[in-house]
Amino acid sequence: MTGDATISRSVLSDQVRDRLLQAILDGRHPPGARIVETRVARELGTSQAPVREALRDLEALGVVEITAFRGARVRRPSADELLEAFAIRAELESLGARLAIPRLTDEDLEALAGYVDEMQRSARDGDSYAGATADAAFHGRIVELAGNVTLERVWRTLELFSRTSITMDVPGVDRRRIADLHAPIVAALRLRDPAVAAAVLHDHFADTAAMLARLWAAPASPAAGDPPPEEPPALPFRPRARREADLVPSLAERSA
Repeated sequence: MTGDATISRSVLSDQVRDRLLQAILDGRHPPGARIVETRVARELGTSQAPVREALRDLEALGVVEITAFRGARVRRPSADELLEAFAIRAELESLGARLAIPRLTDEDLEALAGYVDEMQRSARDGDSYAGATADAAFHGRIVELAGNVTLERVWRTLELFSRTSITMDVPGVDRRRIADLHAPIVAALRLRDPAVAAAVLHDHFADTAAMLARLWAAPASPAAGDPPPEEPPALPFRPRARREADLVPSLAERSA
C-alpha cells in the first residue's frame, strides 16, 4: 500500500468518526444503541475498514464500547463516572473562566446570556435536545474564550464523554432548574473577577451533580421484601461555600 493510500484512508476514517460522533451527540445513536459497521458503511458510501477504524477511535475516547461477537454500542457511563467527569470539568472550566476574563468583550457576555435564554426557553417548551445543545455551546464557549489550546483539547474529551448521556431523559429532572443554574455564571463573568467566576462554576457543577445523583438513586416504589434502596453516589465535590440566595448579594456588592 502506498503512503498516499494510507493517508487517504486515515482522512476518511476521521470523517466517518466525526459523522458518527455528531450522530451520537444528536441522539440519533442513544446510549446503549448498537452501531452496525455494514449499515454505517452503506449509509456513508464507504467500505467497512474506515468505519471500523472510526469506531476504535471513539472507543478510545470512551464514547463507544466494542465487544467480541457483539460489535459496537454507544457507551452508557455509570453515574459515578459521570459525576467524576463533572468534578474534573468544574476544575477545567474554572481555569477556563480565569483565563477568559481578561479577554471577555461585551459581545461575548451577551452571547453567553443568549445561550442561557435559549436553555430557559427550551425548558419551558419541553425541548430537551435544544436545551442540551445550548448548554453544551455555553460551556464550550467559555473554554474557547480562554484561548488555551491544550485546555480545550483536554476539556473536549470529558465534554464528549458527558454529552453521550445528555439525551438520556432522567425521570424527574428539573430542566428549568438546570437552565437557571447558568445565570449566576454569566453574572459572575460580568464582574470580571476570576475568583468569583471560579467559585460560581464549582457551585454550578456541584448543584447539577447533586440533583442528578438524587435522581439516579431514586428508587421506584419498593415491593414487599425488596432490599433497601442504594445510597446516592458519593459526590466528588467540595460542599457548597454558600447558598445561591447568599451569592446574589455578594455579587451585587462586588459590582458596586
